[in-house]
Amino acid sequence: MTIATILDKKGRDVFTMEPSSSLSEVVKTLRDKKIGVVLLAEGDRLLGILSERDIVRALSENGASALSEIASSHMTSSVMTCVEGDTVVSVMSRMTSGRFRHMPVMDGTRLVGLVSIGDVVKLRIEETEKEAADMRAYIAAG
Repeated sequence: MTIATILDKKGRDVFTMEPSSSLSEVVKTLRDKKIGVVLLAEGDRLLGILSERDIVRALSENGASALSEIASSHMTSSVMTCVEGDTVVSVMSRMTSGRFRHMPVMDGTRLVGLVSIGDVVKLRIEETEKEAADMRAYIAAG
């Protein structure tokens, strides 16, 4: 299975914000959209990623004044990405070894989706359950 399988099921909509947004604006967006990460982009060009953890780190270092700072000053600019053709297993491995929970999906330099570790694990569980059901059916037929 590939990342395209996940995007076909969950959709390809990606919510982005301007890198000049304040951390306060990002916090409100995370709350309102019920998401854990925001991608910072100009058009389809990905510039960075900002997670809840990044915001907590900024608050611990700078206190409440961090909320007035711009998002790009706290984003991760060296973002690990994948493409739709990548296997779910390879992406899950990269996310686990890199200890991050969200991975933007790219088509060249264009942002086309976002997958989370939850999306990846959910698909792997579905695959495993289907394989087990197929095996049971094969044994029962034999």
